Amino acid sequence: MTIKDIAKLSGYGIGTVSRVLNNRMGVSEKAREKILQVIEENNFEPNESARSLKRRSGSAIGIIIKGNQNLLFADILEKIQRRLVQYGEDAIVEYIDEDGDEVEYAVRLLRDHCVKGIMFLGANLSLFDERVESLEVPCVIVTVDGSSLKHKNISSVCVDDEKATYEMMKYLVQKGHVNISVIGGNVANSENEMSAARFRGCQRCAGEYHLGDILEKNYVSCKYSTEEGYHAAKKLLQMNPEITAIFAMSDTIALGAMRAAEDMGFHVPNDISIAGFDGIFLTDYSVPRLSTVWQDSSLLAIRSVELLLTRTHYDVDGEHERVSFELMERESVADRNLGRKLSSL
Repeated sequence: MTIKDIAKLSGYGIGTVSRVLNNRMGVSEKAREKILQVIEENNFEPNESARSLKRRSGSAIGIIIKGNQNLLFADILEKIQRRLVQYGEDAIVEYIDEDGDEVEYAVRLLRDHCVKGIMFLGANLSLFDERVESLEVPCVIVTVDGSSLKHKNISSVCVDDEKATYEMMKYLVQKGHVNISVIGGNVANSENEMSAARFRGCQRCAGEYHLGDILEKNYVSCKYSTEEGYHAAKKLLQMNPEITAIFAMSDTIALGAMRAAEDMGFHVPNDISIAGFDGIFLTDYSVPRLSTVWQDSSLLAIRSVELLLTRTHYDVDGEHERVSFELMERESVADRNLGRKLSSL
């Protein structure tokens, strides 16, 4: 029996069960009595290694965030922290550079603060080497698929980046765009799994729709920030002013690209269409509103917290989960097929 089973049988959430197991405040007597009854009836005993670890560890959850300009991460972090507060949990938040070594920081976080679990917002999977074994605490990677890792203490929650990008690229093609460019990430470094997966989605679409070598000619790498997106788009438009659409690997990059296009005299979407990825709240207010792939940040936060808290109480292997995404058709992509139809009349 696991903490998840107790939650299901008692009718209370994992966080409430967690507080009862740890004798924490913030639980009604009714809930406490019901949960203790379920525990007694089912002879539940927390895993001894987990109990031992809890005795010598602190009470906080460590959260390591790659990059400080990723607005999706900011949104997810806020919802994770809100969820942890509901469960009576504290958090220690660390920001590192996009090129930083998150595993090194995790080892340091455990050493200095004795955290009982670690969440990674963004990750370079190649860094998850033998050092992970020394962490000895449950870890959850958020927004990157960690299923290829063989460490049993690692879980992950993400969308299918390759499929989502393929769907967005296909959408651009169906709107009549064949001279498409891509900006974002660093696919030369294939160890960046999220960027690599999104680029594979672009490649798959380019192959299926016979777009030729557009990705070789029309790709510019950059970090996940608005400023980097601005400069990448300017470089791209200077190299090839004939492109009709830009796919940006994140909304923050796309917002910078939209400003760059306007500054260079291109109207969005009449002259050039721009699409993003993430569905951050700012895209509701951009002019024009950005067409994008929407990730459910609330679900990503909820599931990552649940996966981590379950494993802080019970010794079960990591779990890897994909959540749904949605292609949001808005105002930043023009239908070039309509123009062709009108010109043929």
